[in-house]
Amino acid sequence: MIKSSNGIQWIEPEWPAPAQVRAVSTLRSGGVSNPPFASLNLALHVGDAVNDVYENRRRIEHAFQLPNQPCWLQQVHGVIAVEAGTFNSPPEADASYTRESNTVCSVMTADCLPILFCTKQGDRVAAAHAGWRGLVGGVLESAVQALNCPPAHLLAWLGPAIGQKSFEVGDEVRTAFSARNSINENCFVRNSNQRWWADIYALARNELLQLGVQDIFTDTSCTVTDASRFFSYRRDGQTGRMASMIWLQPR
Repeated sequence: MIKSSNGIQWIEPEWPAPAQVRAVSTLRSGGVSNPPFASLNLALHVGDAVNDVYENRRRIEHAFQLPNQPCWLQQVHGVIAVEAGTFNSPPEADASYTRESNTVCSVMTADCLPILFCTKQGDRVAAAHAGWRGLVGGVLESAVQALNCPPAHLLAWLGPAIGQKSFEVGDEVRTAFSARNSINENCFVRNSNQRWWADIYALARNELLQLGVQDIFTDTSCTVTDASRFFSYRRDGQTGRMASMIWLQPR
């Protein structure tokens, strides 16, 4: 569900999360950054003007009435999950989790798949950054384990990412996923370049189901083909980053 306020647009997951769970995924409009980062770039590591990024971050904090600044990560396409709110500077990690209210878990993306988690009881949340390397390496397994509850008690939301018809990969990617789970072979379609179109949404769903997460909800956007709403590294090269965030409000 797309919402907007003061020029800022964002997606709110359509899932049956408890009322105290808040979750948003930003789009690219409503900020102050200049091209190629126009306009709501939230990343400091992509070459954008630092003051513009901080202003963009201030704007989302105001728009979403965030209880605290997001717990940003230094994402490395790895599998480490860290406890949000326990660090002063961004750690090298690709997922964060918390049981504490007013602590904002956050991941940034521009084609990779953001995945948000909450328990059905609404007592813990997590956010994961799943590029193909992190996904095949086990970042979702790390996030689910960090939540320390039966996987069947979790809800998962797959946010906007690269669509299958835009995600061309080589044999090595298909082989890696097939080695992790043979059912993943069905997530690849051979194309005219004798390479593969990969369905990152289906690959993530397979992984979550294998882990025991049964309630999975998916945004169907493609970040590559919708340039007006989304940043896309594969489409543009140098570009901004969106953020997917989740937190618990006090009961």
